[in-house]
Amino acid sequence: MSTANIKKVRTTDIELKEKVVSINRVAKVTKGGRTFSFSALVVVGDGNGIVGYGLGKSLEVTDAISKGVDDAKKNLVKVPVLKGTVPHEQLGKYGGGRVFLKPAAHGTGVIAGGAMRAVLESAGVTDVLAKSKGSSNPHNVVKATINALLEMRDAYTIAQQRGISLKKVFNGQE
Repeated sequence: MSTANIKKVRTTDIELKEKVVSINRVAKVTKGGRTFSFSALVVVGDGNGIVGYGLGKSLEVTDAISKGVDDAKKNLVKVPVLKGTVPHEQLGKYGGGRVFLKPAAHGTGVIAGGAMRAVLESAGVTDVLAKSKGSSNPHNVVKATINALLEMRDAYTIAQQRGISLKKVFNGQE
């Protein structure tokens, strides 16, 4: 994935909604026994093309979630959402997680499972057909979904990159 199309976003004056994707109880074994703590995977988004994910770890669940939200706010990116759906079909992968996103007609809804659904709804996608292949590990599925969304390009971006008009992108001639 090229880093040229990743658009970092500032958190000033953006109303973000947060969704907890998974909470894990983890243990550290010490001489005195096991010490339990919690890790939380959180996705935040404004519902208008801006989305980010974060991981928080703490001794308390609420602290882990708030740390995850803070981490997610540092990793916000802008993704293209056209009329409530994605611009084109796209595969995304991260580690063992593989996802496939396909545009859907208005009224279809978000046809996606757990971790993918959280990312797509936070980004503001309302109609999409999605399939998770490979690993179902929430961390990898979230990262693969954001990877797929970052690979998306809308017609305006393609026209800019090629240095031609929007009309020529669709028709092939002017």
